[in-house]
Amino acid sequence: MRRVHVIVDGDVQGVGYRYTMRMVADRERVVGWVRNLRDGTVEAEVEGTDAQVDAVLAWMAEGPPAGRVSGARVSDIAATGGSGFEVRRDG
Repeated sequence: MRRVHVIVDGDVQGVGYRYTMRMVADRERVVGWVRNLRDGTVEAEVEGTDAQVDAVLAWMAEGPPAGRVSGARVSDIAATGGSGFEVRRDG
């Protein structure tokens, strides 16, 4: 299993990014979470197989139609297991 921590920059708040990401995560059957940060970025952790994580990362680089992603910082972190994918309160 692979788990990544991601910070997404751009016009990614107020455009349905987190809720669309939850649908993508459910479709790809990954676990983790996503939330807005006060600086205007979106933070997420995604865990699954390499192929599942890569599929979610590909979507994250594009985002929803109303958004504009200017960059994403991805770091591999230790897998934690768990179940489901949640939209968390803003951090």
